[in-house]
Amino acid sequence: MTRLVSRCFSLAVPALLLTTSRLTSQAAPKTGSDVLEAMRSAYAGKWYHTLTFTQKTTIRRQNGTDTVQTWHETLTHTAAGTKLRIDFGDLAQGNGIIYTPDSSYVVRGGQLQQARPQGNEFLPLIEGVYVQPVAKTVKELSQMNVDLSKVSTGTWEGKPVWIVGASSAADSMPAQFWIDTDRKVLVRMKLAFAPNQPPYDVHVGGYVKAGGGMLATKIDMYQAGVKRQSEEYSAWKVDIPVDPALFDISKWSTAPHWAKTK
Repeated sequence: MTRLVSRCFSLAVPALLLTTSRLTSQAAPKTGSDVLEAMRSAYAGKWYHTLTFTQKTTIRRQNGTDTVQTWHETLTHTAAGTKLRIDFGDLAQGNGIIYTPDSSYVVRGGQLQQARPQGNEFLPLIEGVYVQPVAKTVKELSQMNVDLSKVSTGTWEGKPVWIVGASSAADSMPAQFWIDTDRKVLVRMKLAFAPNQPPYDVHVGGYVKAGGGMLATKIDMYQAGVKRQSEEYSAWKVDIPVDPALFDISKWSTAPHWAKTK
């Protein structure tokens, strides 16, 4: 590539001023709460409140074999908070789970099988942070045990990121989440889903525009360097009406389901 020296020089000064201006207006966050506020502010009033999609889920078993399943997922955020319903396989079988940020409800054959005091760690970072006060997101993230006083910088897939919960990108031990500094979206998480088990390294990518927000369409989960689960999303829709009955377990099999009318 060639360029006239005089032309290059004439562009250098305004480019330098622009860069300086951006650095000044985008001061590096000092805490995890600052990162969450940057995420919230970037999409304030724009992010979707409902989301539906079909998910191809590939699970690697301990014996090395893969199981491929189709899941139908429904997410909603109301004044009561964020909820996610996952229907596993054939809807007629009535198997699935409902997640909130702090609880989960396992359903088998259309009936509640088990209620658990563990929620879905993704919900505060892929939905809640964009549509609710930061203080509520901080509370929801407490189960992750991320040290919000620690924020460092690094790169992920060639792009700058904020790393919340670790003193550096090389600090792989503590629970942490990585946020793309430009798009203000989650691109990586490191956390333990179960006690006495190796932590998971979760890669979140394939982002597309969805309504006024963004949607990751591909997730890979690694444990001890082995890919344990991959997820690929398709047929997503945002801000469509979602019947509240979908989240009423007593109506699990009778509530109108968007996947039955496709």
